[in-house]
Amino acid sequence: MPEQPGPGEGRRPGRRRSEVSREAILQAATDLVVDQGYAAASIEKIAQRAGVGKQTIYRWWPSKGDVLMEALARKADTFIPLPDEGSWSADLRRMLEDSFRLGQNPQIAELLRALMVEAQLDPGFGTSFRTEFLERRRTALATLVDRARSRGDLPPGLTADFAADVVFGVIWYRLLAVPGPFDADLADHLVNLLTRTSA
Repeated sequence: MPEQPGPGEGRRPGRRRSEVSREAILQAATDLVVDQGYAAASIEKIAQRAGVGKQTIYRWWPSKGDVLMEALARKADTFIPLPDEGSWSADLRRMLEDSFRLGQNPQIAELLRALMVEAQLDPGFGTSFRTEFLERRRTALATLVDRARSRGDLPPGLTADFAADVVFGVIWYRLLAVPGPFDADLADHLVNLLTRTSA
């Protein structure tokens, strides 16, 4: 006689299928933006490429922008960890290096530009983008600032908001306005600026 599933085990295949579908949707949306551009990446095309129905997408996300925002946030969380490197300067450099490595990926750069444009055109999505993605990255940097403050090696007067304005201001300026490399020289300049103590 076949073994009967324990409590909750009968639902696992359904959960696994949902997770697989969700990952397929996120990947399909990312690929479509890279292949055809943001404007062409409709919910219908995303569903077709992912092998799901449109209603499956709408059950989880209200728009294609929200799909792509989650895809991007997941990549950022995965590829930009926040390990304790022992000092404010080392923590900051590690975060910058990881962020720059991700930003050098053409797919990621294209996603960032597309989502920022959408955030300017759609006020509702703009609010979501600021609270669910931009603030999420600022909070990650604030974690490093708070850690440095606890260790006692944070430069006097430096705030998490100012550090975020400098770091992310530079990143977005180079992505959207005047293209420039995300390289070791840029990391050096930012670290030097944000670790300098007052004379």
